[in-house]
Amino acid sequence: MFERPVVDPRCVLVSLDVGGVDAAAHVEFEELAKSAGAEIVGRVSGRRAIPEPKYFIGAGKAQEVRTLVQQTGAGLVLVNHPLSPSQERNLEALIESRVLDRTGLILDIFAQRAQSFEGKLQVELAQLRHLATRLVRGWSHLERQKGGIGLRGPGETQLESDRRLLRARMGQLERRLARVGRQRDQGRALRQRSAVPTVALVGYTNAGKSTLFNALTGAGAYAADQLFATLDPTARRLDLGTMDVVLIDTVGFVRDLPHELVAAFRATLEETRQADLLLHVIDAADEETELQIAAVDEVLEQIDAADVPRLQVFNKIDLTGWAADVQRDHGGTCVAVRVSARTGAGIDLLRDAIRQHFQGHDISRWLHLRHGEGRMRARLHAAGAVRAERPDESGWWLEIEGPAARLASLTGGRVDDADPVAPAAGHP
Repeated sequence: MFERPVVDPRCVLVSLDVGGVDAAAHVEFEELAKSAGAEIVGRVSGRRAIPEPKYFIGAGKAQEVRTLVQQTGAGLVLVNHPLSPSQERNLEALIESRVLDRTGLILDIFAQRAQSFEGKLQVELAQLRHLATRLVRGWSHLERQKGGIGLRGPGETQLESDRRLLRARMGQLERRLARVGRQRDQGRALRQRSAVPTVALVGYTNAGKSTLFNALTGAGAYAADQLFATLDPTARRLDLGTMDVVLIDTVGFVRDLPHELVAAFRATLEETRQADLLLHVIDAADEETELQIAAVDEVLEQIDAADVPRLQVFNKIDLTGWAADVQRDHGGTCVAVRVSARTGAGIDLLRDAIRQHFQGHDISRWLHLRHGEGRMRARLHAAGAVRAERPDESGWWLEIEGPAARLASLTGGRVDDADPVAPAAGHP
């Protein structure tokens, strides 16, 4: 298989402004490198109007990076831009050191963070897909003749063999993930049948989602001041007093999140798309709040979750001096809550806002079921959605109550045709 050399943790960061100045992007890239465990020994910055085809960063900057690597003895160069396979190979040949672009760096962080079986499979699949287009550089020391029968060199033969092994392994991972996905779908279907609403935490990485998750549920999930501290989704039941919900902590988003990562983690992110409510956790103390909100909105659009109801949660108010409060629109609906997951300020307000979101949208309907629909009747009773029941000669009249979407799921959409008015006089 493709062998990678043991890499020195000392690295040189290369981060250019391409087409415009973005100081926050440089800071974020440095945080990504630190999250991966890199020891930063040098930095190269600059500006370009457009990327250069051969090296992306330009021949002059490439020589500057080469000189800095030789001076510092760094074993790795991290580039804060997506590189094509040829650009990556050209830079490695010139610098004589391993080069990793932004996508490869994020994949490495994900590989460190993955703990669950599904998470490890997803990371490995994403890594193999990324590696498949870059496999040729591993055999640059071997002859790769091109031509007809008898003219193939040992490098090309080995390369083809590795590509076949990669394709076979990716196929195996895809089949395993499909099985895990079906199991996840079964768990989601059970939650839907039990009529317990699902609330998913989403937001920019390091916005404090896991800390907020622990503050709400007392789960003790891993939380740290670093990017992508949480990768695997964690679900816990949240008691809101008059009702329960399932709260799910998900992976954080980042600007320019590689498309292959979104594709690889689509099954995990499906929990976000299927949620009844999204809590968009925002770092209130960050100067780039608007850009981070836009980045989260973009990823939600990619996974078809843009239409899921959303409640903004401005976290870390202990760093801003803000008071914990609730913001409402002109109709009185809560749209944002200010909290501090670290100190606990505003957590009770958030609990109330979640409860009001669901209970404020409850509806009451009278539904008629025939004797042959006993299974649906039992499901509604098990979900606690039945408030009253009246039998008649052909079946039952049930007064059901709950969120409209949940009732529609329990009744197969029949709630839309149910009558909000009690059965006419004469029924038992």
